[in-house]
Amino acid sequence: MARRGKKKGRPVSGWVVLDKPVGMGSTEAVSKIKWLFQAEKAGHAGTLDPLASGMLPIALGEATKTVPYVQDGAKVYRFTVAWGEERSTDDLEGPVTNSSDRRPDEADVRALLAKYTGVIMQTPPQFSAIKIAGERAYDLAREGETVDIPAREIEIGRLDIIEHGADKTVFEVECGKGTYVRALARDMGRDLGCFGHIAELRRVEVEPFTSDDFVTVAELEAARFGGKTEAAPDEAEAPVDFSAIDALLVDTAVALDCLPQVAVSDDAATKIRLGNPVIIRGRDAPVEAEEACATARGRLVAIGAIEQGMFKPKRVFVG
Repeated sequence: MARRGKKKGRPVSGWVVLDKPVGMGSTEAVSKIKWLFQAEKAGHAGTLDPLASGMLPIALGEATKTVPYVQDGAKVYRFTVAWGEERSTDDLEGPVTNSSDRRPDEADVRALLAKYTGVIMQTPPQFSAIKIAGERAYDLAREGETVDIPAREIEIGRLDIIEHGADKTVFEVECGKGTYVRALARDMGRDLGCFGHIAELRRVEVEPFTSDDFVTVAELEAARFGGKTEAAPDEAEAPVDFSAIDALLVDTAVALDCLPQVAVSDDAATKIRLGNPVIIRGRDAPVEAEEACATARGRLVAIGAIEQGMFKPKRVFVG
């Protein structure tokens, strides 16, 4: 008897800009979205802790090839720092390791902002995914080890105070890849002499996506099951209409807005998808580019380099 092949899923492609709820892990979120869309492939562009909420861009199908470009994009976080306690995890999850009766006034906090704006050095938290001698720092921290994590360069475009209270301050930060907001809370608390940790964290933007692209799990479930959270037993074997949920996808090409765009003909697109270089035509076409995006009739064709007026594909997309 022939073995039945494992069901692979649909070759659906695009981005789900999920408004992740508190309590859901990033891996759990990806699995949920992959199941809802019955997608062949899925992956996310930047982990969001279970205690954090907000934007978790999830790539399906061919969009997984564009994940690095979203990971490199600027991010905006809205976060609350609770003053008076430092915790092992730099958020609400860990036990208190230092405490103080001192509380900063708004002027003290505002005077500190310039120090944390621009290109700065930051030491990641002990509970982070940084690898130390081949092991994740958070695994070592859970075993009670204190590891020496070297500081690294990060970039913070802006850091604003949104609201200041007696025990807490709400901030908004725009930052580059590799920034740990929990480390910001820890370091500001130490500088102010009162200690601090993250009490609430929400990611509101991941370039090129904005809050206008947000979709919730509930909205996805409603689109997939027509207002129900799952299919009824007698509907389990019926053909599924994915049109409503697919309409909530953001086009794969949006992730490549940061690259020069080159429009090519259908014939050129066919050659590119076979791995062949093509001559770029048009008065405004770039002559040289380390990376560019080729499209045909508005559809993504490939990422490649432009050298001496020729587009040379590096990564092609299924048409």
